[in-house]
Amino acid sequence: MPRTLTLAATALAGLSAPLVLLPTAALAADAAVILPWGDWLIALAQTLQAVLTPMLIGLVTGLIARFAPLLSYVVSRGMVEGMVARVTDYALNAVAGAAKGRVLTVPVGSAVIAAAVQRAADQVPGFVIRAAGGLPGLAERVFRRLDLEEGATAANTLAPALDAVDRGRARR
Repeated sequence: MPRTLTLAATALAGLSAPLVLLPTAALAADAAVILPWGDWLIALAQTLQAVLTPMLIGLVTGLIARFAPLLSYVVSRGMVEGMVARVTDYALNAVAGAAKGRVLTVPVGSAVIAAAVQRAADQVPGFVIRAAGGLPGLAERVFRRLDLEEGATAANTLAPALDAVDRGRARR
């Protein structure tokens, strides 16, 4: 008998359980379904950020690598041209018989070139002089900036100036 009583109690509990849960199921069917779209949007944004950030960093790095040499050239060229203008102006003021805007004779032009190159060698950082082509390249740039008389050539004006600079540097 106790066994049948236990079986009867279990059967009664099993049959009454759906009746107890039935009102809750009915209430759930009437309620609105809430979708957490804000959470989904945040998760999507975080995923896109995780994917796009390395791609953008790679893109920016590639652009820097591609344009850095060009930027370096533009900056160094500007520095060299500015330095050539300054040392040429200095030399025009430092050499007797030379003046800006006047046509220079061969000996005066040679002295101006030598003074400009010596000033650059004494005052300008080495990387700017190397960007100009060294002291010979700097001398050529100063030579091109000067207004020299008609008979002036690289052989009779530039070469003596470079020799004078070399002699001045050898004495030091």
